[in-house]
Amino acid sequence: MEPYNGYMGRVLFVDLTNRTHRLFPWTDRDRKRTLGGKVMAADILLQHIRPGMQAFDEDNWIVVTTGPLTGCGCPNSSRFNISTVSPLTGIVTSSNCGGDFGLWLKRAGYDAVIFTGKSKSPVTVSIRRDDVVFTDASKLWGLTTTETQEKLPKRTGKLVIGPAGEHRVLYACVFSNERTAGRGGVGAVFGDKKLKAVTAFGTAMPTVRDREKLRKTNEKWVKILQKHPLTGRQLPKLGTAGLIAPMQAHKILATKNFSAGRFDGFEKISGEELAEHHLVSNAACTTCAIRCARMCRVDGKVVKGPELEILGLLGANILNDDIEKIIRWNYVLDELGMDSISAAGTVAFAMELAEKGVRDFGLAFGKTDNIEEMFRKIAYREGDGDILADGSRKMSERFGGADYAINAKGMELAAYTPRHAVGHGLGYATANRGGCHLNAGYLVVVEGLGLDVDSLTPHGKAALAIMFQNLMEAVSAGGECLFTSYAVLPGFLIDKPNWPLTKAILAAFPYLGPVINILSHFPQLPAINIPLLPESYAIKYATGIPSTMGRMLTWGAYGYNAERMANVILGQKADADQLPARLTDEPQDPRDPRTKVPLNKMKRVYNRARGWKDGIPTWTRLKTLGVKIDREVYKEAVKEAYR
Repeated sequence: MEPYNGYMGRVLFVDLTNRTHRLFPWTDRDRKRTLGGKVMAADILLQHIRPGMQAFDEDNWIVVTTGPLTGCGCPNSSRFNISTVSPLTGIVTSSNCGGDFGLWLKRAGYDAVIFTGKSKSPVTVSIRRDDVVFTDASKLWGLTTTETQEKLPKRTGKLVIGPAGEHRVLYACVFSNERTAGRGGVGAVFGDKKLKAVTAFGTAMPTVRDREKLRKTNEKWVKILQKHPLTGRQLPKLGTAGLIAPMQAHKILATKNFSAGRFDGFEKISGEELAEHHLVSNAACTTCAIRCARMCRVDGKVVKGPELEILGLLGANILNDDIEKIIRWNYVLDELGMDSISAAGTVAFAMELAEKGVRDFGLAFGKTDNIEEMFRKIAYREGDGDILADGSRKMSERFGGADYAINAKGMELAAYTPRHAVGHGLGYATANRGGCHLNAGYLVVVEGLGLDVDSLTPHGKAALAIMFQNLMEAVSAGGECLFTSYAVLPGFLIDKPNWPLTKAILAAFPYLGPVINILSHFPQLPAINIPLLPESYAIKYATGIPSTMGRMLTWGAYGYNAERMANVILGQKADADQLPARLTDEPQDPRDPRTKVPLNKMKRVYNRARGWKDGIPTWTRLKTLGVKIDREVYKEAVKEAYR
């Protein structure tokens, strides 16, 4: 068989304890099965993890993976993934990043790098094609993310942590340029291993199977992204911040620790306010054709501006309408190397604990003068910051308040409150890494933020969630930004909501569940490529691997099931897909009992359609997908899940 293109064909394995390195076996058969990215990482971790493994164990692996489209000239293809056992959730986390490290790693001749062990002292690992150099990083220890990167060689790909990672804040993140591998505490695992920085350099480039067809596909792809109302108009004009106003209109803007869905001061923290009064320029990840990033000014420096999540969670969710403070807090959190979503969600929970008289952390809704100080205390684990550094779930286990500790599986939720977008609530609950809006399938995009499908009905939401989760899993595995998947929604459904055809399609959406489930379970049926999903064409022309819409759904399903089984082996219990009672038991609108997430009803349909029982993949489903797992390991893990 002719080797697949698009890949460098090598995976690096680095032992930090012994400061050695070797190649890790990974074949074309493995590539065809997993594609790359987070699906590849899930498969690698599934073969390695053991019952009882914890994030700060020496043998917890950090798996950094690229996709086959990375470095092949495709738009928005610079993404790379970091997967590991999360200190925040205790299960597998996968954290995606738009920095340029993935491009440089492939130029160094590798598709992925795996780190194991622990260094006795701070270390920088420099990766070259035929060499790996370990350098003392004691002088870098204590520096911020920007300061650290400025000390490293300029023309290299970089991964760094800040003080939050060094002090093992459970939601510390990793930076590449100004972009973040933000969720699940991957930065804390770097810090525990004393891995302050990684650099990569090389001049190699991946070959492609059919360069001319790939070039034409890329040209069409860019035009599709530029013409689409979401990727060609809304995101370039206002960035993700442009969603604040429609979230307010649809009652899904998390407000006062998710107790409400609308905020009176929303206009002051909106994308329009940011663009008109604070925007210096647009920016983009490497290879991006959308340019949704915002650049703002802080302390006389032009820095990365806030995106939707921090505007919502450090705005409406703590009753703050001062956008200038949010811009500054965003910069501070980035410099400290801390996930803004979990940091903000934890602060909001602390505010409600104080409001209810449970425990006073000096934080209160609407009070903003000491927020920055608290972020610094969290990063260095000083005073009450040491408590908040462990996240809202651990705080609720200590102080109570689990009903309003807004997390799923220990990970704080994004800024979309789901009681007026119940399908998105199902996604939060079933997301493998916890309360993630993207791993959830981002169903909110059809429940008000793109399309206007009935957001309160549970009908069809399980099937849609599964399809979107699988599709986005595959897009990510290819090395693509998930925003490119927005273009799969026909533009007229967004631009012409009052068309009779649009209304008919949106009305029918909730009743398409059976059809969608058939397509998800029988990938040979959608054995086609559709123009609005150029990824499938690009994968075929770049790698030579047969790729169709159905094949992409299968790659996604493989990744989703492999990651879920890894979680079960790590100790995730049966029926762990839950949300706080505030979201499932209390109507957001007391006059409308439908305004809560009917989670159990949707989960029954979801599990049946996934081929799962109580959130655990059946042996039959795993074998159908070809997921590699020992039968005895599977049986023992499932037995433990019910204890």
